[in-house]
Amino acid sequence: MNEAADIAFVEAPVADRLGRPLRDLRISVMDRCNFRCTYCMPAETYGEDYAFLRNDERLSFDEIERVCRAAAQLGVSKLRLTGGEPLLRPKLAELVARLRRIDGIDDIAMTSNGVLLPRHARELRDAGLDRITVSLDTLDAELFRRISGGRGELADVLAGIDAAQAAGFAQGVKLNAVIQRGVNEASVLPLVERFRHTGVVVRFIEYMDVGNRNHWTPQAVVPSAEVVERIDARWPLHAVPAKHAGEVATRYRFVDGAGEIGAISSISQPFCGACNRARLSSEGVFYTCLFANHGSDLRSLLRAGIDDGALTGTLRSIWLGRGDRYSEQRAMHRRDGDGRKIEMYYIGG
Repeated sequence: MNEAADIAFVEAPVADRLGRPLRDLRISVMDRCNFRCTYCMPAETYGEDYAFLRNDERLSFDEIERVCRAAAQLGVSKLRLTGGEPLLRPKLAELVARLRRIDGIDDIAMTSNGVLLPRHARELRDAGLDRITVSLDTLDAELFRRISGGRGELADVLAGIDAAQAAGFAQGVKLNAVIQRGVNEASVLPLVERFRHTGVVVRFIEYMDVGNRNHWTPQAVVPSAEVVERIDARWPLHAVPAKHAGEVATRYRFVDGAGEIGAISSISQPFCGACNRARLSSEGVFYTCLFANHGSDLRSLLRAGIDDGALTGTLRSIWLGRGDRYSEQRAMHRRDGDGRKIEMYYIGG
């Protein structure tokens, strides 16, 4: 047998119109969530009668795996499972194990609100999940309850973080804290103090205008520079280089060796020029920007019987035509289109 026949065919590296490679695919496996966070799925919109996707409308694990294999052919090496809340998707560890076997995929992560991690962290780690990011905006229990739309309890999230560390994610647990002016600014230092020396990295995210229903205004944004300055005044920091090209968080290490923090500055310091991420919604729409107002329907192609080569070619064509740079245009007060954007819960963060 020809030895070359055993080597998986890999497409030539693909870059978009601005020269950005495709390296990272974020997959929303579930459009539902057990929280109603005010900046993502506010309860006044996503109430008891809101019509989420039916089970048959979401991509199956087979379909998700096919898209990921095609993306890996084009250079994707990192996958992130998101939601909604991804742990509401039954048998998620089975999907992780399948994605782990894809040639070229060397990092699989998940973003979660954390409350179901005590039940699932161990099986996820055993299946091959590398890293977990937990959303946690405050250590004030009452404020946490309000931000989560009255559906979350701080103690449950903290238990989830502990479970992730106990399951072997000790070097792979991060926290995402969205800081809003007049809401949780006072939570910055307590979050840092609680997780210094634990190996957990807290990343502070500027409040972003994702979607159309979170009542975003520029006045609600706390610039990352302000957050970092506040932390540095209490525990001195020094900036450290990015671990890889396209990393969205600026990293800072504590001078005393107690770990590090991160800052994600999409509003004040847009990083569109290095963005190498695509997103796949729960119902199979492929988006090339977090702030997109339209995407490409892959579910219809998959269910119509598209073969693997044509699927890879479709993704390649989409990425080659990509020119998204919404955050940079926002910073220059130039927005394309009608301003409507896909909601965050629909394609993850």
